[in-house]
Parts: sequence; C-alpha cells; structure tokens
Amino acid sequence: MSSSLFHTRRYYGTRLIFAAILALLLLLADWQFTQMNYVRQVFSVGFTPVRWVVNLPSSIGEWSSRNLIARSTLLEENARLRAQLFVLERRAQRMILLETENDRLRLLLNASEQLEDRFISAELIGVDPDPFSHQVILNRGLSSGAYIGQPVIDANGLVGQIIQADQLTSRVLLIGDVNHAVPVQVNRNGVRTTVVGTGDLGRMELMFVPETADIVEGDLLITSGLGQRFPVGYPVAVVTEVRRDPGTAFASISARPLAQLDRTRHVLLVNTQRANGESVSGNP
Repeated sequence: MSSSLFHTRRYYGTRLIFAAILALLLLLADWQFTQMNYVRQVFSVGFTPVRWVVNLPSSIGEWSSRNLIARSTLLEENARLRAQLFVLERRAQRMILLETENDRLRLLLNASEQLEDRFISAELIGVDPDPFSHQVILNRGLSSGAYIGQPVIDANGLVGQIIQADQLTSRVLLIGDVNHAVPVQVNRNGVRTTVVGTGDLGRMELMFVPETADIVEGDLLITSGLGQRFPVGYPVAVVTEVRRDPGTAFASISARPLAQLDRTRHVLLVNTQRANGESVSGNP
C-alpha cells in the first residue's frame, strides 16, 4: 500500500517536471520563433467557443439587467414626456382662453367706468337645464354682496337680474326669458316702452307700442330707469324689425339683445342699492 502511494507521488512529480520543461520550451520558442504567433492565434480561435460558453451566463444576466433597466427608464421617461406634453397643451389652451378672457374683462372694465365702479364681478358656473327657462347660476351670493333684483350686465348690454340668492351663488333670469320684461326708451328720441323676452335669446319684442310711435329699425333701446330696478341709460337691445299694419292699434316690433346671452361668461352685478344709500345685502 505504501509503495503504491510513493509510486503515485513519483508519477505526479514526473508530470510536473515534464510540464515545467514544456512550458519553458514554449516560452523560448515564442521568444525565438515568430511562427508561434500563428499557433497562438489557432489556439485562441479554438478556445473562443469555450470562452463564449463560459461567459454566456454572466452575459445573459448583464444583458437582461441592462435591457430591463433601459425599458423601465424608457417607460418612465415616456410617461413623463406624455405628462409634460399634456401640461403644455393645457397651458396653450389656457393661454388662448386667458387672452379671450382678458379682452372681455377689459370691455367689462370699460362698462364699469360708465357705472362709476358700483359693481361686483362674477362668473357663470351653471345653466338651468330646463329648455323652457333661460336662467344661469353665478359664483357670487349674499356673502359677496349680491341681492335679489340686482341687475346683471356684460360688456355689451343688460343680461338680466338676480331672482334667487344664497350665501355663495345666485340665480339670474336672462332678459330673453318669456317671464322677463325691461322698461326701456329709444335712445334717439326718448320714446318709452317695454321690451319682453320671447324664449329666443336672439330676439325680443316691444309691448304695446302705438302704431304711430317714432321707432325705426336700428334704434338703440336703453334702460329708462322706470321701476327703479335697472340703472338708467344702459344698452338693452337694437330694433331689428318694425311692422305696421293698417287698422291695428299697436305696431309689431322686434329687437336683438346686445348682451351675449348664450355665450357670455364674465358679468357684472350692478350695485344699485349702494347708489341709493341702502344696505348692499338687503332685498329690493
């Protein structure tokens, strides 16, 4: 048993010596002969598949990690860019809206100068869904100084009056509603009459105008101040049609409201109570 062990040790020692001598000879040959470069290249090409197989697991892991991270990064960047695009689109739309609102507010400020700044600015926040009623809801209520019966105007003319108010909002009856009437006078000659709504926001009618009254197409109708509800001299409508039938006592006269009843958004609440020295929050 021991002789076999020593024999094995001598066998490994002989192999080690032989390997060392072979390595030394290869080093000397590589140093002295250029042909060894070719041999080295052949061995390198032969071991390339082995090297590739050995490195395959780590390459796959690195590739997977890199691509997963890249995909996740791309998805996050894509989501961020989409969000930024949405924000920019909204800002562009907002800029257009702000430009339009700025023009409207400038017109409102010009209108307010005619009323000596006795007004409260408001914005439309709702429309009555009833097709037989023309009413809108504003974002001003009793807490802001609104009151029942308060006139409402826009940059072009009379819009209507408040018929209901709570602490935060108020309801406005538009002058185009069939239940609304406004005492007016012809700006050209002072002829007084009353204009009523027809249910069509683009058309109103003058009531009980004598057939001989001096009213013609194109006449401007302004508030007369009768009834002490609407301020004197504010534009209401323009006469669009005058029909006089012989044998009838009254002429048939139509007018077009000057206020943009179907599209206006910013309005002014005219504070007529303050002008009369009364409480802002009281009822008429």
